Amino acid sequence: MKVRILGTAVEDLASAREFYDSQEIGIGDYFIDSLFSDIDSLGLYGGIHRVKHGFLRLLSKRFPYAIYYKMIDGDAVVFRVLDCRQDPQSIRKVLE
Repeated sequence: MKVRILGTAVEDLASAREFYDSQEIGIGDYFIDSLFSDIDSLGLYGGIHRVKHGFLRLLSKRFPYAIYYKMIDGDAVVFRVLDCRQDPQSIRKVLE
């Protein structure tokens, strides 16, 4: 199965990387490596996660982020990568 990442998810990842790099140099790279590892796992485990707000949701193993994706034509398509520390209403609005 293929994993595709939409531009909105890439923007989410870039924004989060900037945030973590502003905390300490190098943490942003670790964040990106960790999240891409989680996203890559969708190639094997895509479709088994719980549905939340109309999307399948994979929780990151190392950071408080959720990967929202859908299965489309047998591929895992990542729509958003969002910080779980946000207000749940904000997350819901972003995903609508």
